[in-house]
Amino acid sequence: MVGKGDLEKVRDCVYEIPSSARKDMRVPARIYLDEESIKTLEDGAIEQVANVACLEGIQKRSIGLPDIHFGYGFSIGGVAAFSEINGVVSPGGVGFDINCGVRLLKTNLTKQDIQPHLKDLVNELFNKVPSGLGSNGIKHLKESEIDDVLENGAKWAVENGFGWEEDLKFLEENGCMEGADASLVSTKAKRRGIPQLGSLGSGNHFLEIQSIGDIYDEEIAKAYGLEKDQVVVLIHTGSRGCGYQICADNLREMDKTAKRLKLNLPDRQLACAPIDSDEGQNYLKAMAAGANYAWTNRQMIQHWVRESFENILKQDAESLGLNVLYDVAHNIIKKEQHKIGKINRNMYVHRKGATRAFGPGRKEIPQEYRSVGQPVLIPGTMGTSSYILAGTETAMDETFGSTAHGAGRVLSRSGAKREFTPEEISKDLADKGIILKANSQPVIAEEAPNAYKDVDSVVKTADKTGISKLVAQMKPLGVIKG
Repeated sequence: MVGKGDLEKVRDCVYEIPSSARKDMRVPARIYLDEESIKTLEDGAIEQVANVACLEGIQKRSIGLPDIHFGYGFSIGGVAAFSEINGVVSPGGVGFDINCGVRLLKTNLTKQDIQPHLKDLVNELFNKVPSGLGSNGIKHLKESEIDDVLENGAKWAVENGFGWEEDLKFLEENGCMEGADASLVSTKAKRRGIPQLGSLGSGNHFLEIQSIGDIYDEEIAKAYGLEKDQVVVLIHTGSRGCGYQICADNLREMDKTAKRLKLNLPDRQLACAPIDSDEGQNYLKAMAAGANYAWTNRQMIQHWVRESFENILKQDAESLGLNVLYDVAHNIIKKEQHKIGKINRNMYVHRKGATRAFGPGRKEIPQEYRSVGQPVLIPGTMGTSSYILAGTETAMDETFGSTAHGAGRVLSRSGAKREFTPEEISKDLADKGIILKANSQPVIAEEAPNAYKDVDSVVKTADKTGISKLVAQMKPLGVIKG
């Protein structure tokens, strides 16, 4: 067991458990947190970061980010990179919602422009974009189409009239991860995915109309096309039941593999397989298919967002400037090149509840942003700010180009329902001038802002430690929850 007592301070907001703390640790475990957050962090989450440090082929360090909390196997807010030569892949390092992520749309509207239309716009979005537990999409896929979605991602959506070709340039992986193989996705996963494509789902997924508040870096904000009081739209959802089933199917296989290979795992939830094994490759190809489903899902929701703005404001989406700023994945494994010492090496980076935060110059960043670093989108909670940051060289050096992904829960859903009522949450948001529409009253209580960490603290820690750079604040105007 390791816990807070094993943490050694590296510098402000950076702590490390040395590999000598446990005989099975191959590398140190590093956590990025302020002192106040360290006090309230569960020991279980700290132990999970240390457990990941024991896996075969792990490089440099196991990482916990400023929104770290306890998860399945890996902590949420966890990052680990594994050598392509002797490393492993672990579904627990991605989680059940493959490519849960965030997409931000810009507009040329101001907060003042939108205010007279806000209620109608929120109602239109609520009616247009399916949300809620088990929600189904508007577009009814044929069984023969799901393989195209899984292998072609957002490109399939654009080719079928959901969005513009230019959108793809501003999506991580251009909205389609190479190597996806639909034949490795189970029939059950496909059947769960077919009706749900183009829907938000429930839980912490949301659609928000926001306005730009404080701007912290004028140069980067200008490069991203952002100005104070500008209206933006944030979409947060993932791969729905399809991704969940892909994870569940592969966890069962990995568990068998770990037993067969007699892998010495500190936690059964870290079930894994060598990258070059059939099981490892099958998972990576199925996971890529799940990621493509999620990019397609957000692409279709984005299409209905544009239609909703057109219907209410009586202008076309082009003249409203409804363009994609960026789309980031929060739960994914990527094959990337990173430096270990002075040598660039290929590795498989697991990000679970973590945002890629590549610094200036990386070829993976759209040309328009390459000189300032990749846009990083960190949503808060309904009723609190969300943030736009930029990737940094420090992130490249220390966290495999990664930073936090959100606020991170401090209360379970059942605990939140015991402590808060939907009525008091709704009233609090209304008092702040925020319009809320939700499919479920219990979800309002489950998603209470106080059920989460302080997102302001999370982004300040990310900025202070240099693993991403604060660019702009976003304030909610209208919130749609499942």
